[in-house]
Amino acid sequence: MTDKVFWQDPYLDHLRTEVSTVDGDIVRLRATIFYANAGGQESDSGTIAGIAVLKAEKDGLDIAYTLPPGHGLHAGDEVDVRIDWARRYGLMRHHFAAEMVLQLIYDCEPGILKVGAHISPMKARIDFQRGASISELFETVQAQADALIAADKPIVTAFSDEANHRRYWEVEGFTRMGCGGTHPRTTGEIGGIALKRKNQGKGVERVEITLSGAMASR
Repeated sequence: MTDKVFWQDPYLDHLRTEVSTVDGDIVRLRATIFYANAGGQESDSGTIAGIAVLKAEKDGLDIAYTLPPGHGLHAGDEVDVRIDWARRYGLMRHHFAAEMVLQLIYDCEPGILKVGAHISPMKARIDFQRGASISELFETVQAQADALIAADKPIVTAFSDEANHRRYWEVEGFTRMGCGGTHPRTTGEIGGIALKRKNQGKGVERVEITLSGAMASR
């Protein structure tokens, strides 16, 4: 099973590891920093042995990487794995920002139903089932989000169930939320946050989240 090093250190952008199995165009690794699409967070982009990864997918508790035909890799080969750091950092920041906003909306309106989410490097969105405009919550949510960011609190991540690869993040004094994504070290790394409302029709309200400022200390 792949050792998911991105949980131990999400700030790594390169790793030397070994190919564990090869099945045609599908390659698996002994260890990886290359996150696969899950929980609404898009996959990393990057290379294995200098070869562009076409797709990264969860396969049970493992991760399968699709490479171009004729990649030439074999089980036991030592390879360098590299990811696009700017993309990873955008994903990390937007992922945590989205979950922070999600929890703040839950606090404002207990029982509200989340019906979708997506995290990209440049924007995040959360969809809610709601009959009225969700923008009426924005003043409160914005103020509380700004306060959490200004406090620059540590974001702690760990296993809640290691055998089944279930994880969580926690910010003391705020909340704890189950999540297996990648996150920054502190709330301050989120930087400036902006919220925008979109009506999707059929009682679905979308909150779009964009960020500015803040770069990582590597």
